[in-house]
Amino acid sequence: MESTDVLVIGSGIAGLCAAIEAARAGAAVTVASAGKTMSGSSFFPGTWGLGLIGPVDAKDEQDLIDTIQTVGGGVADPELVQTFVHGIPQAIHWLEQDLGVELQRPQSADSAQQKQFIPCFDHKTRMWRGLTRKPLEDACTAQIELLGIRLLPRHELIDLVEDTTGKITGAVLYDRANEHLVPMAAKATIIAAGGTGGLFERSLTSTDVLSSSQAIALAHGASLTNIEFMQMMPGLIEPKRNLVFNEKTWRYVKFDQPVDIADEKLDELLEQRSGYGPFTSRLDSRAIDLVIDQAGAEGLALHYDFPSDDVPEFVQTFATWLQNEHGIAPTDEMRAAMYAHASNGGIKIDKAAATGVAGLYACGEATGGMHGADRIGGLSSANGIVFGRIAGASAALAAQKEPEAALKADIALPQYGIATTDAERLTHGLKHTMSTYCMINRTETGLSEALHELEGLKTEATTLSTQKVLDSEVAALARLQSQIKLATEMVKAMRRRTESMGSHYRVD
Repeated sequence: MESTDVLVIGSGIAGLCAAIEAARAGAAVTVASAGKTMSGSSFFPGTWGLGLIGPVDAKDEQDLIDTIQTVGGGVADPELVQTFVHGIPQAIHWLEQDLGVELQRPQSADSAQQKQFIPCFDHKTRMWRGLTRKPLEDACTAQIELLGIRLLPRHELIDLVEDTTGKITGAVLYDRANEHLVPMAAKATIIAAGGTGGLFERSLTSTDVLSSSQAIALAHGASLTNIEFMQMMPGLIEPKRNLVFNEKTWRYVKFDQPVDIADEKLDELLEQRSGYGPFTSRLDSRAIDLVIDQAGAEGLALHYDFPSDDVPEFVQTFATWLQNEHGIAPTDEMRAAMYAHASNGGIKIDKAAATGVAGLYACGEATGGMHGADRIGGLSSANGIVFGRIAGASAALAAQKEPEAALKADIALPQYGIATTDAERLTHGLKHTMSTYCMINRTETGLSEALHELEGLKTEATTLSTQKVLDSEVAALARLQSQIKLATEMVKAMRRRTESMGSHYRVD
């Protein structure tokens, strides 16, 4: 049986930061990821980079804390928010000076004050940085090699393993390339496997974000928080799918089909909509998202009308990327639809990234508490770095206290599975249910129907399961059951939250 001191599930920015920090603390570290190493939303193939913001100084630190709570509707955990914001400057310094990641900066002090650099839902410009893929990949690769971190790409978390006291002592992984189960003993485990976007038909996360790890943690005693707050984001479906629609460019949009918004209001709403990326119910410009949502899977036809000169730097960077990387000119007709994007809630953790279950830690988008109903732009990356480092340090410390004998217990493998064709069909049904009832427009009637359909999927999965099957079928059943469980918990939370708040919109 394989073993490690610290097992990290997920290799996005949170998982990699956790792995590096744990290894630097002296732990033997293994990183398992459902896709390739350096994957998930942090390395989503469709964005030129990630925004990364932080407070300018101590005074601004308190302002950012207050702003997170304000835009979050007061449902964020105050202790986590304080820990988070206080840790951002050190995290950015660590990323740049220690790891050697070259971050983008505005071209000048004047440029940095342009309204395009005001983060989503924020009220002013802050210390903005751009985190682009290659510098991050290069720096992480160097650290992985230097620290001897073991990588298990295409290894999916199937289940956690606990001892008689409920302490997590390892995991069952599924090697997707070789199609066999891998028991892995670990002194401490960190879940950093991403958010809930994998539960929807259209998602601005990569396909290796499976949205199963939260339910696995839940089954072993962890809890969820703010799971109803799921960001929905406009994205392109034509001429190319799965491209995030740059929020700063809404003020330059011209619609190519009629929309149910009065002409005299449209420019004002587009200007307001240019201040943030994800849908929010708090602002009048929600009308823009609602007409996109109403257009459905066909998308809403539109194009850009950029000014001929004085184009803001942030917008010019995006337009150049769109043209050079994807061959889309601003004047080309595009179609936008609503996509599931980032999760503002997830596994509940404390300021040490502990889940409340011995031996189990979590970080990144898989967690909740440091954001609220809406999340300020640029804080998702910051969250991954800050709490990734915290989780790595906490897990390494816990591992140091464990005797080697802790790695010698046998791990029983699950025995039941489901035909992969049946699993694929039921997964399609799950995603259709979530996309039909749990995107922007949520109602008691729709959410009740969603729960009914999810219960039917759960029953069918149980009925179709059989014993002594292929490892691929064991993995298919475990994944499906965890996804159904997480989807069910999300819908229940959406039902309990009867008032609209931020990303959660109750039409009724």
